[in-house]
Amino acid sequence: MLKFVKNYMDSIPGIEIYPLISLLIFFTFFAGLFWWVITAKKEYINKVSNLPLDNQKDTEL
Repeated sequence: MLKFVKNYMDSIPGIEIYPLISLLIFFTFFAGLFWWVITAKKEYINKVSNLPLDNQKDTEL
C-alpha cells in the first residue's frame, strides 16, 4: 500500500513544495503564538485565568 502511494506521489510534478509550505505554516503559527505569550500583559493573563473561578462563584449564589 505504501509503495503504491509513494509511486503515485512521485509521478505528481511539483509535489515537493507542499511539505515545505506546511512546515512554514506550522513554524509561523507557533512563532506567532510564542511571541503573543511573551508580550501578553500580566493583568490580562490573570483575568483570563480566573474566569472559570469567577463563573463558579456566580452560579453558587
